[in-house]
Amino acid sequence: MSEKNDGANRDATKRSARERLQEERQRQKTRDKRRRTLIVASAVVGVLGLATVVGVIAANTGKSGGSKAGPVVAPSGASGKDALAIQTGKPEAKSTLTVWEDFRCPACKSFEDNYRDTIHELEAKGLLKVDYHLVTLIDGNMGGSGSLKGANAAACAQDAGKFTEYHDVLFQNQPQEVDDAYGKNAKLLELAGKVNGLDTPEFRSCVEDGTHNSWVGKSQEAFIAGKFRGTPTVLLDGKNIFADEANPVTPQKLKEQVEAAAKGSGGTGAETGAGKASPSTGSGTKAGAKASPSATRTPGTGSANRSSTSSSTSSSTGSSGD
Repeated sequence: MSEKNDGANRDATKRSARERLQEERQRQKTRDKRRRTLIVASAVVGVLGLATVVGVIAANTGKSGGSKAGPVVAPSGASGKDALAIQTGKPEAKSTLTVWEDFRCPACKSFEDNYRDTIHELEAKGLLKVDYHLVTLIDGNMGGSGSLKGANAAACAQDAGKFTEYHDVLFQNQPQEVDDAYGKNAKLLELAGKVNGLDTPEFRSCVEDGTHNSWVGKSQEAFIAGKFRGTPTVLLDGKNIFADEANPVTPQKLKEQVEAAAKGSGGTGAETGAGKASPSTGSGTKAGAKASPSATRTPGTGSANRSSTSSSTSSSTGSSGD
């Protein structure tokens, strides 16, 4: 009888050990899954956060930037204070995303690559409009004129009603930060060939003449005046989505917040077409008016943007270019 009891106890002990092992494996799987989720969610924020830190270090090294040559010519449909924003999406959208970007900035490319599809989807549903402000930080940090000329070319694309498509092409084909490829008009015109109907005599003339150079310079000045910490600076209804690095607004969270705001307003907007709607002339977010508290407290301006393979740590302003 005792032997039977001992055997039963041993079997029970073995089963208990197996069950504990299975439970521990399940807990480990759950921890691994949670860790992978956090890694994915913070990947972009890590790049942007690093750019911000370096930007603070370089805050007082810059000079005022942008080209002063020629009159300030805003692109067609530019909106906001001093007509410095290029707005996409439907003007009646409840939520506004304000984005300050430099076409040479690696962190800006990271933001675009990770958030582009979500932004396009929300715009297509009429839930989100985006105010783009183009600046020239990397020209000042690294030398060259690619930030300025790329921004001018994008403004020329706005004149042609092709801003969204060309904006995306420029970031998708962004050269290395140290390579001033966008400082060459030939490269900008070559990439225009990837946008159906953009490469026209009017567009070429606008690019080659630097029609909007002074407008880009004025946008850079607004960035400096706003005391933003680096590029990209991304504000959702005035709040910096990367202010809290421990709890960033991921693409999924952005979608959820914008959808919640639309429901709270009593409507979600009409879902029409695909991609971004044509720019409107509606009022945009005032440049520098709604920076996050952490950004507005930082003295000075400037940004040195850093990717995994390159960095820049000097001027906060763009250089002039022809």
